[in-house]
Amino acid sequence: MIPAPDDRIRQFFSDKQRFVIISHIRPDGDAIGSLLGLGLALKNAGKDVQLILSDGVPASFRHLPGHELITRRIKSDFDAAIILDCSDLGRTGGVLGTRKPDLNIDHHITNLEFAELNVVHPESEATCAILAEKLGDWGLVISQPVARALLTGVVSDTIGFRTSNVTAHTLRLAAKLMDHGANLAELYNRALVRRSFEAVLYWGQCLVKLQRENRITWGTLTLQDRQVAGYTGNDDADLINVLSAVDETDMAVIFVEQREMKVKVSWRAQPGLDVSKIALSFGGGGHPAAAGAEIPGSLAEVQARVLQATQAALVAQKTQSGYGNGNGNGSQK
Repeated sequence: MIPAPDDRIRQFFSDKQRFVIISHIRPDGDAIGSLLGLGLALKNAGKDVQLILSDGVPASFRHLPGHELITRRIKSDFDAAIILDCSDLGRTGGVLGTRKPDLNIDHHITNLEFAELNVVHPESEATCAILAEKLGDWGLVISQPVARALLTGVVSDTIGFRTSNVTAHTLRLAAKLMDHGANLAELYNRALVRRSFEAVLYWGQCLVKLQRENRITWGTLTLQDRQVAGYTGNDDADLINVLSAVDETDMAVIFVEQREMKVKVSWRAQPGLDVSKIALSFGGGGHPAAAGAEIPGSLAEVQARVLQATQAALVAQKTQSGYGNGNGNGSQK
């Protein structure tokens, strides 16, 4: 992947006036942070901007300035379309229709480079990290609200600077955003620590059914679980990050039942293992350490297929790399 040069992106932002910016369904901190970060920077530059999330903004991110500007659908004409933090167009929920995007900014290794201009940095910790590094080169200014949005995305996607791709450069980017007025302690607490009462009840519905076999830990959340807990989202409320911390677990998987016979599946892997290719085989994408897919079928059917594929992938990767035998980063018991 060779990203579009900075001068071309700078010219693109200069030439266009009416932007629509879109990120993915079931938005996380990086989706919302990158959407607000770039959107507010363009508005500060005098541009007309529509910010779109087909699933809306989760309550846990409504403290960010500008969240009230985000709508679920495009409402007026535009001359430039930007997709953020999406490995493929399907992740947007179809809000752009058949129009080809003008610009795609992302950090997923499985990105399909589907736009006229593509800025894809798989080595970056978050799409917000790309923006934090590049906005100045693209002729845009990082104000305090922009910095808050971008730091939220970096904190969220690194799970509080705990993922294996965090480097000294990551921390320097965070410090840069703090210099622009972002409060790390507040944003960390909001993104990763605080949970609604309903979200914690929702976690409980899954935890009592938790299973582990052959160093794979998995959990299930049904539509009924969501109703019982009173949880209004259609995601796992970030429970997957808890499952990935379970001892003697090399890969963690969570299955979230959706309406219309679909299941949202999220994977997490210990350093040295790769779940992105498993997700890609099911039409999803992501990173070696974290990936996801929405798979058609009943919960039982999808669970059986995914667990079989995950087990096969884990065995193959351990055999090929020597993971757990002194050549990888894990342990095998």
